[in-house]
Amino acid sequence: MSQGKILVVDNEIDIVQLLRLYLSREGFEVIWTTESERALSMVEENEPDLVLLDVVMPNLSGIEVCKQIREVSEVPILFLSCKDQDTDKVLGFTMGADDYITKPFSRIELVARVKAHLRRKYSQQSKDDLLSNKNLIYFDPLTIDLNGRTVTINETEIKLTAKEFDLLVLLAKYPNRVFTPQQIFNHLWDTYGLEEDLRTVMVHISNLRKKLEISPNVAKFIKTVRGVGYKFVPNVAVKV
Repeated sequence: MSQGKILVVDNEIDIVQLLRLYLSREGFEVIWTTESERALSMVEENEPDLVLLDVVMPNLSGIEVCKQIREVSEVPILFLSCKDQDTDKVLGFTMGADDYITKPFSRIELVARVKAHLRRKYSQQSKDDLLSNKNLIYFDPLTIDLNGRTVTINETEIKLTAKEFDLLVLLAKYPNRVFTPQQIFNHLWDTYGLEEDLRTVMVHISNLRKKLEISPNVAKFIKTVRGVGYKFVPNVAVKV
């Protein structure tokens, strides 16, 4: 039985074959392409459980591919790159990537990260149900649908990445509780081998704020507690 379907997008066929070998040995179904222009259509047609995406691709960069995928899917995206610059990582996270693996990588690290992201994806629904008997979290005018994994403000849907949605749920389930960046990082990025980088949390908080603050009349739900962390502050706390 397949452990999940992985889409590999890398223009180096040797890397593709290596990834296929590593992942197939673990029971994953691997589909792949060396053409970045095909990545979006393969996501739409095959609905993979996770995407391994090379950053440096000819014609269409991995950053652009990630941006396209995020418009239609919340599938976990792990960047592969020979670069290890902070600016590249921040840009990747800004575009909606969930993780960043630097080449060359070990089989153990790669497989562990893939499994960690899939484990989080598969268990998130059950976690939501266990933490709350309700399907909705409602703080006027914000509604979070835990089952459908959708967010609306004044009945307008707000497009969030999987990590942004998980971040919002974490904060909204405990209104007025302050979470330190380290607590948020440990909750959302329990990935083996991923170096703790609290700037990752800052980028995701910033992106989430921009999406939630759709107009001057909408409350700023996520507040910064200077020197400590972040908290969710609702206007009217009503759960349905």
